[in-house]
Amino acid sequence: MRGYRWVVLGVIILASFVAYTLRTNVSIVGEAMMTDLGMNEYQLGLVFSAFAAGYAIFQFPGGLIGDKFGPRKTIAAIAVLWTLLTLVTAVIPSADVWPVAWTVGALALARFLVGVANGPFFPVTIGGTIERWFPASQWGLPNGLSSTGLTLGAAATAPLVAWLMEMYGWRNALLIVSPAGLVAAFAYWKFVTDDPADHPRMTPEELEFIRSERPPAEHEIEKGTWKIVLKDKNVLLIAMSYFCMNYVFYLFFSWFFYYLVNVREFSASDAGLFTAAQWILGAVGATVGGFACDMLVKKLGIRRGTRYQTMTALVLSGTFLYIGATSGNVMLTVVALCFSFGFTQLTEAPMWVATMGVAGTHSQAATGVLNTGGNIPGAIGGLMVPFIAGLLGWPAAIISGSLFAFAGAALWLLIRADEPLQETLS
Repeated sequence: MRGYRWVVLGVIILASFVAYTLRTNVSIVGEAMMTDLGMNEYQLGLVFSAFAAGYAIFQFPGGLIGDKFGPRKTIAAIAVLWTLLTLVTAVIPSADVWPVAWTVGALALARFLVGVANGPFFPVTIGGTIERWFPASQWGLPNGLSSTGLTLGAAATAPLVAWLMEMYGWRNALLIVSPAGLVAAFAYWKFVTDDPADHPRMTPEELEFIRSERPPAEHEIEKGTWKIVLKDKNVLLIAMSYFCMNYVFYLFFSWFFYYLVNVREFSASDAGLFTAAQWILGAVGATVGGFACDMLVKKLGIRRGTRYQTMTALVLSGTFLYIGATSGNVMLTVVALCFSFGFTQLTEAPMWVATMGVAGTHSQAATGVLNTGGNIPGAIGGLMVPFIAGLLGWPAAIISGSLFAFAGAALWLLIRADEPLQETLS
């Protein structure tokens, strides 16, 4: 693990940490914000869904933006936007200034734009920077560690923002954490280049190692044929499985803290600690998943290595989610749900590595498709979860995630991660 590429990975982890701090904060202040602004659960769900809608819509365009302007400029620019939009969210007027409907609309618009500003992040950092800065045999660990950064960011956000909210109110809590985006922008601009050959600290030996292993097909696709990724069956199947996994992810992302406080009646501080525990287990899962992915791909090949890891993790996630939903013991419920989330993060590295293995030089566009599929359920789940909970109860709302996890595992029986994208061009 020597070489400047690991410094670049450290910057990606930092930026990922900040990204999730500034996107998770609203789910932590959501209950207090809902009460203060006179909203109900369905309106809060609309606000949650607005973020996911903007995030999903701008995955594929975000990958194309990264292709056009390069990862360095793209990530620095969107990180500045994270700070500005967090500030806007914090100062939206309450119901005593204008009607509740206007408040909900303004919040939904702000969160939609936060989603837009976050959309390019993973297609550009993973499909762009990691793909260029690491040899193919080391893609798994950087992918896993970038997910570790996001889960640690969310883990830190839960207790920190809950404490700031109790001390200073939800608006000030958002204002205090907002400058973190500027830190991420500065770090990416200063320490990362689009091409590793352009960095002054890159050695000829490390550059040769990075370029020694490239995706299976090495000839360039002619300009404009990036559209082919939208027709590739393996890219689409992986995106469908990612859709199923991220339904579970967004169940936790949007509603876990709310569920603990309003359904299980934990205090905000205790709920913050349990939410942090969930994200910490996610960080462990993402890190272990990165190591395991590289090991399994080397031993079994990219098709079987990514398939076995993802299927196993999704089946375990769905099982623990069902246990958590049906248990009458409060602590068993919390522990089972935390483990369920941890297993979802074991799938991050193999999902992205499989997509990069298929797409090769067009990984930014293909991972944009992947993350589009993965984040559509954020918009759906934000509305679907409170609807199911209101109609059938919260256990049924949580069990719905188990069904998606099992479906996502089954899709991997059809995925061929060792079939490169270029073969579909003939």
